[in-house]
Amino acid sequence: MKYLRVILLVFVAIVASIGAQSISARRLNDKLQNRPYADLRPWHLGFSFGTHTQDLSFSHNGFVTENGETWFMEQPSFSPGFNVTGLFSVRLNDYFSVRLTPGMYFGNKVVKMIDTTNGATEKQNVKTSYVVIPADIKFASLRYRNVRPYVTAGAMAVFDVAKKRSDFIKTKVTDYYLTLGFGCDFYLPFFKFIPEVKFCFGLSDVLEHDRPDLVDDPGKLKYTQSLKKVTSQMVVFSFYFE
Repeated sequence: MKYLRVILLVFVAIVASIGAQSISARRLNDKLQNRPYADLRPWHLGFSFGTHTQDLSFSHNGFVTENGETWFMEQPSFSPGFNVTGLFSVRLNDYFSVRLTPGMYFGNKVVKMIDTTNGATEKQNVKTSYVVIPADIKFASLRYRNVRPYVTAGAMAVFDVAKKRSDFIKTKVTDYYLTLGFGCDFYLPFFKFIPEVKFCFGLSDVLEHDRPDLVDDPGKLKYTQSLKKVTSQMVVFSFYFE
């Protein structure tokens, strides 16, 4: 959670800094307004880049092996990933718009497996290359000079195109998320700069329970057998340019 706090602090600092600059500029020239008709266009194009964290939540079933082992899985830390997306936005009215932001998320998760009976541990890196297809409804406040905060809600389909190996735990290729986010449009002379934070909540069990790839190595199957389900969450921090 420490990394998430850092992301939020950086986001607040950027918003406060740009907002202060905008307020200062308005005091010098109260009539100044960049791109005054930008929000009246029926559609917009743009792109974004940023960082994110991926989290796995494990539900255990109390499975005990023939040797009396009981394994517990956790994700002890978060590793920042990289994301890049496009942006296609359609205006509905003065307050609402629909956004599509397809792109790629590259990340890594470290899973730690602990035998609660004797303290034995194993670790696995779960690397992902997600093709994401998010669709959001954006609700924006009234524009105040060159600043316009907003919130979003939507859904996202995810497809992992990374090559899967015969590891201790294997995740499925597809997943689906509900998303909530907030951000702020800053109107610059030639484009809009938009920092945004989005929270993504996985809806499905991403654990691959059927493991025919472990026929030749059945000792690894105990980790999958110890889990009832696995769900995924993400926090995404993006900079949009529109």
